[in-house]
Amino acid sequence: MKLYDYPGAPNPRRVKIFAAEKDIELELINCDIAKGEHKTKDFLKKNPSGKIPVLELDDGRCISESVAICRYLEEIHPEPNLFGVDAFELAYVESRNRQIELELWTQIGTSWVNGPIVGKLGRFKQIPEAKETSDKNTKNFYERLNNEFSTIQFVAGARYTIADITLLSAIDFATAMVALKPDSTLRHLFRWHKEVSERPSAKV
Repeated sequence: MKLYDYPGAPNPRRVKIFAAEKDIELELINCDIAKGEHKTKDFLKKNPSGKIPVLELDDGRCISESVAICRYLEEIHPEPNLFGVDAFELAYVESRNRQIELELWTQIGTSWVNGPIVGKLGRFKQIPEAKETSDKNTKNFYERLNNEFSTIQFVAGARYTIADITLLSAIDFATAMVALKPDSTLRHLFRWHKEVSERPSAKV
């Protein structure tokens, strides 16, 4: 299977970490989004939305969206389980993952689009006030996570799941590319981050 990837992009990294946890080998195909390769006619046949990651199966069929790709990988390689083992856990892991996507990733994304790196590209009209708000919302969510990690080991409870992968990818991207590293006083969040970063899968 081929995974269309770009170094440093957080969503493809989610899939790479997920695959590494399951010891699934993927052929990585560099899709240079800086050059607009994700918007070419050929790529749009693989994903009409013009985004990465895309998983291309051996028969040429393609799956887009990182969580959908991970669900496919979980179906073909059920263990170790990363989405949930029963009705409650499936729903709870999904809810936690969505909270991170909707309440943290969106804010980091707004800060990224309105930040200096994207600004140099000149592709978007930037809104400084939007970045100011999203920066604040991101920091507030970090504080919320720090409080939660004072009583739980992982995002969805006692074991590592897709929700941890989503959060790790978000924080690492925010730290490296958006200047939104969590404050060093958030010791419970840093405990979690250190623990999950030491997993071999996190090195991708």
